[in-house]
Amino acid sequence: MHAHESRNDLKALYLPVVTAMADRWAEGKILNPDSGRANGYYRMTGWLLNYVAEHHALPKGVHEMPEGRDRHGRTEPSFAVDFDRVAEGFSLPE
Repeated sequence: MHAHESRNDLKALYLPVVTAMADRWAEGKILNPDSGRANGYYRMTGWLLNYVAEHHALPKGVHEMPEGRDRHGRTEPSFAVDFDRVAEGFSLPE
């Protein structure tokens, strides 16, 4: 990270790529009626945004997304994401 770039600046820079990758991941998945997004979409997006801001690279291989909670406090299970497929053709801006 350059001295003048904060983690929030990096997240803002990377957000369009992360969102596009999350949208690709969500294609064909069942939508959560509360959010209108695939179950796990926001957890995966948050995990990926933190990952790229920390590592300045896209993840490779399969990574487990953390367990979560829905707005009613119910536990949502962790799930695996194959980033070799999800990240194909994407790159981070400089």
